[in-house]
Amino acid sequence: MGLFYNIFLAFFSSIGAFLFGYDSGIIASVITMKYYLAKFGDDPDIKGAVVSTFNGGCFFGAMLAGWACDKYGRKRSIQLGALFALWGCAMQCGANNVATLLVGRIIGGLAIGILSMTVPLYNTEIAPPRIRGFLVGLFQQLLGIGFIVANWVGYGCQYIDSDASWRLALAMQLVPAGCLLVGIQFLPFSPRWLLEVGRDEEAHKVVQQLHGAKTPEQLAVADAEFTEMYETIKAEQLMKSKRLSDLWSTPAILRRTLVACGVQIFSQFTGINVINYFGPQMYESLGVTGSKGLLVQGIYGAVGPIANLFFIIFILDRVGRKKPLLYGAGSFVVTFSILAAIVATNPPGAPADQVNATAQRAGIAMIFLTSVNFSLSFGPVSWVLAAEVFPMSVRSMGTAVATCCNWAFNVLLSQVSPLAMDNVGWKFYLLFILLNLCDFVVILFFFPETKGKTLEDMAAVFGDEVDNRQVLDAHNVKIREDDTHAKAEMP
Repeated sequence: MGLFYNIFLAFFSSIGAFLFGYDSGIIASVITMKYYLAKFGDDPDIKGAVVSTFNGGCFFGAMLAGWACDKYGRKRSIQLGALFALWGCAMQCGANNVATLLVGRIIGGLAIGILSMTVPLYNTEIAPPRIRGFLVGLFQQLLGIGFIVANWVGYGCQYIDSDASWRLALAMQLVPAGCLLVGIQFLPFSPRWLLEVGRDEEAHKVVQQLHGAKTPEQLAVADAEFTEMYETIKAEQLMKSKRLSDLWSTPAILRRTLVACGVQIFSQFTGINVINYFGPQMYESLGVTGSKGLLVQGIYGAVGPIANLFFIIFILDRVGRKKPLLYGAGSFVVTFSILAAIVATNPPGAPADQVNATAQRAGIAMIFLTSVNFSLSFGPVSWVLAAEVFPMSVRSMGTAVATCCNWAFNVLLSQVSPLAMDNVGWKFYLLFILLNLCDFVVILFFFPETKGKTLEDMAAVFGDEVDNRQVLDAHNVKIREDDTHAKAEMP
């Protein structure tokens, strides 16, 4: 099996990312549909609640996942997310009143919060170091594909002349959620979690399975990785306290926490979700109105995943994490500067003879270029880096906190952006210029490079002063080698 098996595992678990992208994208189309408006009205407060309750649910879902991943494992947590997705989707597509719809959105948000934290974590822990960027980057790839499918399903469903238009668009989520709930049962547990809970023999078999080890040479490589994994995790486990304060207990751990939370927050500072949520409004400010705006938004949604696929296959595991992040932050300073200048000199609502049509087309090109650059930088890298930097002792908790940071700033920007675009117009883009400039400086001086490192090697990258053998010896845990693999001898 080997490489193909690794790719299959990461791809299948990333159905959770497809749900993330679809659920995030479909609601923008649903809340504009004629029969939806006839059922629930056109109250802006209700529309805002439909979006914000989902994002709020995501925040709390990510928090819940941090506990569930340690208690029940990554695999069972993904199943929990799929179960919540089925429940939330059923309530949304069957809703006959606003209360049911909003409860369904909250439950759906819990599902996506769990999946957005757990799927990258699972993919990180089953991935070999040389292609970890590609395998974890599949999360962003499937997220983008989910967003594309949502755009075009929404576009097609608007022509259905009944309540089925919005109900069908929301109900489509039941299919991938059901597949994920059932199919993940046949995937292995994370070997690192198995070691953490004392299922050492099972963990060793999974490591060999992930390597596709059959020959003596392949078995030796798999056993060497298992030994390193075993020593590191058992040593960390002896020092584990499960307190939130562990995330800043030492300078090295604090740096890991700041890097993971920073890259997730910076991914929101790129402004990509402002475009995703409010693209038609931005296009309107550039002279593209009506159904043409929705069509452009649909085409826009396809650009990112194409660039992302190219990036995770050919670039990410070759050039690393830091350089793409620097490129992304620098490029957003440029694209938002141009976009601000174009909107400022061609204000929305100006007479046609006072508007430069070429400049407006260039503004649309900048929006598309922002999507491409996001897919070549923060899109996949933010999920990879946040999941790979923590030691096993705090990995679930740390990844959960980083993902919560992402959702907290997502909620903040989704609430502020429409108000800002209405009240300050092009000046709102200046905020993203400043934020990305700050991001560039922070990444340049404080972010390490993690390319090609095993998860156990991250201690050296971040300067942890822990000797695993010394910790094991101090607790009378002995490691001996036999003909097959490393085993522990507990007194």
